[in-house]
Amino acid sequence: MRALIQRVQSGSVTVASQVVARIGRGLVILLGVGQGDGEEQARALAEKISLLRIFEDEDSKFNRSILDVGGEAIVVSQFTLYADARKGRRPSFSEAAPPEVAAPLVERFVAFLCGHGVPTQPGVFGAHMLVEVQNDGPVTIWLEK
Repeated sequence: MRALIQRVQSGSVTVASQVVARIGRGLVILLGVGQGDGEEQARALAEKISLLRIFEDEDSKFNRSILDVGGEAIVVSQFTLYADARKGRRPSFSEAAPPEVAAPLVERFVAFLCGHGVPTQPGVFGAHMLVEVQNDGPVTIWLEK
């Protein structure tokens, strides 16, 4: 399971001209589910993200987590995090989990984040989404479990 997390001042997801998720300060998490991923990876990644200290304290040091700052999260399923473009000109996505495996794991990941106390909104699995972020810092971190 892979996550690209962005610390944001605000973020939103729009599907078919309808805003389906909107947050203020927090994290926009692009989440990829790979072949062989399961609930344990979802649980571990959600815990890691909820406690990750990437928000600044009064000394401008990364000492606060999303929980410490009362932030929110948006989770956007993104199979393209498993793109392999080493050969040819068209990326292969063979390492991404199929939708019937990925969709429930994305839902579990969202539930685990909520369970850690992070108010979390999902995008729409499989939909064409417009994701807007006001990246703060910019702070963008790649995690893998």
